[in-house]
Amino acid sequence: MRSDKKIFPIISIVISISLLFYIFYKSEIIWSGEKRNYYLIYYYISTITIIFSIITFYLSKKINSYLVIILISSIFTIYLFEFYLTILPKEKKDLNKKIKFYEQQTKKDFDTRSLFEIYEEYKNKYENTAIFVGPQYYPLSDIYSLSNISNSKTILCNENGYYSTYLSDRYGFNNPDVEWDANQIEYLLLGDSFTQGYCVNRGKEIASILRNLFKKPILNLGFGSNGPLIEYATLREYFKPNTKNIIWFYYEGNDISDLKGELTSPILTKYMTDLKFTQELILRQNELDEITKIKMEKIINLYEKRIIENNFIKKFINFIKVTNLRNRVFTKTHSKKNLEDNLYLVFKEILKNANNFSKKNNVKLYFVYLPEYERYKANYNNSSYLLIKKIVNELNIPFIDIDKEVFKKEDFPLELFPFGMNGHYNETGYMKVSNAIYKFILEE
Repeated sequence: MRSDKKIFPIISIVISISLLFYIFYKSEIIWSGEKRNYYLIYYYISTITIIFSIITFYLSKKINSYLVIILISSIFTIYLFEFYLTILPKEKKDLNKKIKFYEQQTKKDFDTRSLFEIYEEYKNKYENTAIFVGPQYYPLSDIYSLSNISNSKTILCNENGYYSTYLSDRYGFNNPDVEWDANQIEYLLLGDSFTQGYCVNRGKEIASILRNLFKKPILNLGFGSNGPLIEYATLREYFKPNTKNIIWFYYEGNDISDLKGELTSPILTKYMTDLKFTQELILRQNELDEITKIKMEKIINLYEKRIIENNFIKKFINFIKVTNLRNRVFTKTHSKKNLEDNLYLVFKEILKNANNFSKKNNVKLYFVYLPEYERYKANYNNSSYLLIKKIVNELNIPFIDIDKEVFKKEDFPLELFPFGMNGHYNETGYMKVSNAIYKFILEE
């Protein structure tokens, strides 16, 4: 019969080895090694616990008994902290901080309603109402939409105390529709949600500010969740021959990681392998609208069900995994260097194709590098920035460095984000970014 003093060591080593296999599964299979640096600390912890478990086989029963008491006490303390963080999550504390700040500054009420409550209100006011439906909702379709529902009151998001909205143009982008009829497009903008204008109303986003500065027609083809390949596809599908300049916006927070997902789409990759490929999206807007409406209704119909069924389950799983406490203890690594080098090579090929497309159409291409919140919140690894800048310079594309031209000139750069918290730029941030672009182009 197995000795009682062996029970704790056996249980300990089984748990430790299981933990190591789980970490390997998450790091190498789920994330394909993309977040290996993030999981490195957990590899260390599991390895140390395995070594410790082996040592316990050689300790006395009394010492193992003490270790069990210490372990149980530690687990109890950990979950006590996790319980506190769960009932008072950081998101709720941040929201309370936002509400207080917003109401003090504006003397207005912070809109705490959900996106879907806003949608219910708006659809009774406007003939066509839409919420944002990103490109990730089209992965299995035989058509890959690059925009939203056309000619609709579109609700975006709330990071600044109010829900931002705009009336979409004939192709579902954030433009006054009349811009498409201009004799000449001075600037065509490509990018993700920062370019689209998250989370400010029209007039406060980059495109509107540049229209006022240049006094020229500007087409904004930015769209939330876009990565480099979708932006290139958008250029190919919606480019107007009367365009003079293109401004490509690159967001350092996720553009390269977004590219990894884009490369799994057979439709999107055709834009790289076949320079004549097109979905003829301009001619298929009615079809795109119907597809997007179906997707949107499914999202709305499932919303309440997800809240009821999944919210508790998700919170419970996060509680068991001590998610909140781990996020507080372990500082995330904000380096994009751990992404596969191949992604940067693909990005270079995409940008090269976009540059060649611009030259072929006698259009000048500008590249705008947009910094993320974490750059000003923690020690930031610049390896990805330097690599992207090198790629852009090798292609002889003018590089507009918004970190250098805007944020480094600020005493408190975080003030250009909503209430100094993580998110998109606030109205002041968008304005200063736009002014920097305008100044760079004029002085070039």
